[in-house]
Amino acid sequence: MTVRLSADICTTETTYGTVLLDQRNGEYWELNPTGTLVVRTLLEGGDEEDAVDALMAEFDIDRSQAARDVVALTEQLRASGLAA
Repeated sequence: MTVRLSADICTTETTYGTVLLDQRNGEYWELNPTGTLVVRTLLEGGDEEDAVDALMAEFDIDRSQAARDVVALTEQLRASGLAA
């Protein structure tokens, strides 16, 4: 399943990860390098499985942990209204 950020969400990569700004209410979230890789993969057209593969390639984690991380992040993005 693909994930897209809502139109009112701006992203900026920093030294420490990525900041997501919700222009509707001024709230922002800071993603660590793991979250940054997941969001970048999704924004570049990948799906959740692609994000799992990217995490496994970049970090020393197994598939089940990578899948849990991707699901947790995408669920939080959707629940907060940042993504569809």
